[in-house]
Amino acid sequence: MPQHGPNRPRRGSMAFWPRVRASRIYPKIRSWPKINEVIPVAFAGYKVGMTHAIIIENRKNSHLYGKEVQIPLTIIEVPPIKVLGLRIYKRTADGLKTVTEIISKEFDGKVLRKVKTLKPSKEENIDNEKLEKSSMVKLIVHTQPWLAGIGKKKPEIFEIPVGGSDIIKQYEYAKNLLGKEINIKEVFREGELVDTISITKGKGFQGVIKRFGVKILPRPYKTDKKARAVQSKGAWGMRRIFPTTPFPGQMGFHRRTEYNKLIIKISDNPNEINPKSGWVRYGLVRSSWIAIKGSVGGPKKRLIILRKAIRPNPKIPNEPPKVLYISNSPDN
Repeated sequence: MPQHGPNRPRRGSMAFWPRVRASRIYPKIRSWPKINEVIPVAFAGYKVGMTHAIIIENRKNSHLYGKEVQIPLTIIEVPPIKVLGLRIYKRTADGLKTVTEIISKEFDGKVLRKVKTLKPSKEENIDNEKLEKSSMVKLIVHTQPWLAGIGKKKPEIFEIPVGGSDIIKQYEYAKNLLGKEINIKEVFREGELVDTISITKGKGFQGVIKRFGVKILPRPYKTDKKARAVQSKGAWGMRRIFPTTPFPGQMGFHRRTEYNKLIIKISDNPNEINPKSGWVRYGLVRSSWIAIKGSVGGPKKRLIILRKAIRPNPKIPNEPPKVLYISNSPDN
């Protein structure tokens, strides 16, 4: 039964406010985990769709431990990303500030579809004095959507930090990657937890019933008042409306992070999951792909950022479960 009265929980969450459209169609990453390995701490891929799999449950605390379980899967196509350049940062009282950056001389010409004024750096060496004063090295990478199954030519460009604590090792690692590709297996492995960051499906302008789950009023009220609306906007004596009051507005196309998603499988063979007719509203997977347990925000073909888990759950095993079957039916 729905709760009502003065002590019921509020409708909708105030954790996400303001509920406005994201500034761009792929997300900006605000925080990064600290890892000991000198490798990139994130990757990116395109959402293909959802299916299901039969696995052997390997969580010892589960009452289904050792039994066959059906789980939902999200398939993400992860063609190699290419290193466009690197950027050195130093930490100041006002936050991170750029020390210098290097743009590779061997960058792909298709990047000019995104940044038309891009020019390679004349020098690709940085003094050790600058490095010792710095605190972070980030790779400037771009996606290669023309290798995926979507008809897209313009790449996305974003930054990925390099893990580790030694700034000189981070710089040497990043410098050796200039103009080269990074594969998904160099960053993640099967059984690892990742955070998925994406822009959700856009729903447009919606009312309070769909947007916040407000209770629909009984039908007799429909004669003199609205049934699908909030009746009281606030108290009489107040000269303003509280931001907690539900109102119609934008729903969807928000930047959202989901924590601790389990990687079930990583594969370079697209024939393992491709239906003969292709994936609905996507097409055929043409490069590497990963299967993640559960759902991921956003529609098909949208870019998903995969980040190392920033707060991993210790109760989830670090080993992948045994996969017995992955459905590639076009009905998924």
